[in-house]
Amino acid sequence: MSPSVSEAGRRFAVVGNPDNRRVALFADAVRAAGLPAPRVVAWLDVLRDGGADFGAEEIVRVDSPGEDEEVDRLLRGEGEPTRVEGSARWYAGLTGALAGLRGGLRLDDPDDLAVLFDKRRCHAVLDAAGVPVPASPTSGPAAPPVRGWDDVRALMREHRMPRLFVKPAHGSSASGVLAVESGGGGRIRATTSVERTADGSLHNSLAVRRYEREADIAAIVDALAPDSLHLERWLPKASQDGRAADLRVVVVAGRATHAVVRTSRTPLTNLHLGGRRGDLDAVRRSVEAAGARWSDVLGVCERAAACFPRTLCVGVDLLPAVGWGRVAVGEVNAFGDLLPRLTGLPGSGAEGLDTYATQVAAALHRHPPAPGPDAHRALLTPL
Repeated sequence: MSPSVSEAGRRFAVVGNPDNRRVALFADAVRAAGLPAPRVVAWLDVLRDGGADFGAEEIVRVDSPGEDEEVDRLLRGEGEPTRVEGSARWYAGLTGALAGLRGGLRLDDPDDLAVLFDKRRCHAVLDAAGVPVPASPTSGPAAPPVRGWDDVRALMREHRMPRLFVKPAHGSSASGVLAVESGGGGRIRATTSVERTADGSLHNSLAVRRYEREADIAAIVDALAPDSLHLERWLPKASQDGRAADLRVVVVAGRATHAVVRTSRTPLTNLHLGGRRGDLDAVRRSVEAAGARWSDVLGVCERAAACFPRTLCVGVDLLPAVGWGRVAVGEVNAFGDLLPRLTGLPGSGAEGLDTYATQVAAALHRHPPAPGPDAHRALLTPL
């Protein structure tokens, strides 16, 4: 049975894991806007029941299914929650579950999400739109499949890519990603968070490690290849305080609203892998000192988000080149808005708002309540 709508004619619903901090932060933002708490539809119920129904006036947000062992088991299949393998089955489970969500006013388009969670398709869409991206021999449906390490080696030679990133096509949060660099004399090294155990299984780890035996690297790649792989040229990144730097930029309703700098001593800047936040004002100064415009940097992120116009919010991973004068888009993330306590960029329309409050305001601007005493203040800051 569909829920009743609020007096204002709108009520939020969120598909997520009920005890997850993402759901809690979004619910806080909805209540802060003066609206009833969102109806939470658990991923576990969606997967077990084959879908869920939403009322015609419900504004529906789809949140990450991550950080829940039972949900991960249903999506990925049997196995330990730290296992890297199984991302293709996870992707099939996710897209199937999205197709089972019926009704409501959707903030996340299922077709957009299907592309965002396939790095090969996402790269091709961005490239076709003229968004700067690292070169890739695996971009798009016509690209050759990567069946294992021998194919990676062949593509490295053919495309003159001595340094590249090997990524599971359906991975997230750097799961299974290897930063591979080769040198003279057959030397090769891979930097990754993948831990390979004695039985050959692969597990996500919070410790970044380096493999320098080609046999070890080949074993990891061969184990990941059945889930599909995406290769990208490794672009040398700018640095801040001697650490490699990139940016996560959140784009809401077509506008870059929030940004954080991530720095690391390894090629993987993810904050959960030991990366730390850098100085955004210093980045802006570096960009302008290089003769570029900060508005153009944010504009690249907005162009990337415009490739997914039916999805309200994405997180764009932006790779600044050495010298800060040029940028490229490394990833576009469907669930890239988890930046607690970070408020909006000056001039973005989201000043003083976190990423969740910004999305609530934008959603209500897109789907305004019926006129009446409960037409809430969230509409006062349209994005």
